[in-house]
Amino acid sequence: MLLLAPMEGLLDHTLRDILTRVGGIDRCVSEFIRVTGTLLPQKAFYRVVPELRHGGRTHAGVPVRAQLMGSDPVCLAENAARLASLGPAGIDLNFGCPAKVVNRHGGGAALLQDPALLHEIMAAVRRAVPLGMPVSAKMRLGFHDASRALECALALQDGGAEELVVHARTRADGYRPPAYWERVPEIRQALRIPVIANGEIWTAGDALRCREVSGCEHLMLGRGMVSDPGLARAIARPGQPAVGWADIEPLLKAFWDLVCAHVVPRHQAGRLKQWLNYLRRRFPEAEAAYMELRVVNDPRRIDAWLLSRVPARQPSAALAEPRPA
Repeated sequence: MLLLAPMEGLLDHTLRDILTRVGGIDRCVSEFIRVTGTLLPQKAFYRVVPELRHGGRTHAGVPVRAQLMGSDPVCLAENAARLASLGPAGIDLNFGCPAKVVNRHGGGAALLQDPALLHEIMAAVRRAVPLGMPVSAKMRLGFHDASRALECALALQDGGAEELVVHARTRADGYRPPAYWERVPEIRQALRIPVIANGEIWTAGDALRCREVSGCEHLMLGRGMVSDPGLARAIARPGQPAVGWADIEPLLKAFWDLVCAHVVPRHQAGRLKQWLNYLRRRFPEAEAAYMELRVVNDPRRIDAWLLSRVPARQPSAALAEPRPA
């Protein structure tokens, strides 16, 4: 199983839609929905997870698990119950966000300093959500260090988590390589629930090494998938036609159309350049495109640029397989 990671400010519903069209991803997790002391209205959930209006799936048919983040067990439980009524493919809890503004308020990775509170939060949410709806969690190895990683993982399992993603770095590590996949087997072997490895998976070779080192069959892909939309396919189905730049160009145009439909004009160009900035890690053509557009902020000029470079075409062999039901 390959999961698409939640990435605040990057992997929103628009990019989830585009990336899941390529294939290989079995499930997505949304960006976090911040819970800070109030019962959120339904529109707050729909804003972050508009897939709730489509049966909790992307347009390609890939299920989306909605993620909540907060530190108040009662308030999280109340919001989880409301969210569950909207029909997501499950509810995930965020115990890994390293952002300073989040951690200062006791959310995200800061909670890894208090395993007892992790257990309390998970148990409260599990009680509030119907039994048929999965509840999972994502955590880092720790806050300052990894000394309490197993204690935190067990607290989440014992609180009722049915699945655990482990980002194999601490909050102090940020996103600096490497990811410490070798710390995951201790957790995986001690838990009864599935454990999914995450961190520094940029290529199919990385995925193979991560599986060997962590012992986890299931993986979560984040920046590697944004940089190479064909990564999940390459991992899931070796030998399939590679996803090349000719396949990416129509996706750029589709992404731009979605951005223009959902994002205010002054931020539209930034969204396209943000994705191109990741794509240039894998595609030389993206480097050229990024350099050409890096000072362009007028959406009309980007429209014209895309129309001149992305002719209408049928999907290539790399993208021709049926979408999941």
